[in-house]
Amino acid sequence: MFNPGMLIKLQGMKDTFVRNHPKFPAFLKAVGSTAVEEGAIIEIQVTKTNGEVLKTNVKLQESDVELVKEIVGMAGK
Repeated sequence: MFNPGMLIKLQGMKDTFVRNHPKFPAFLKAVGSTAVEEGAIIEIQVTKTNGEVLKTNVKLQESDVELVKEIVGMAGK
């Protein structure tokens, strides 16, 4: 069920994130418009405060491309 209160909360959180990291939406927009294609590899790395690194990657398949473009588009707006 659609919860308008949650949507408003998420929008506020997104706005705060963009204020804290203003270059990130432009990066996502560039990725979404030029880099999301079959065979592209998306890699994510998180370095914890204790120095531990968590890292993974995904090689996009044709069936992944539209989903990833939608997610990047939503995050980059």
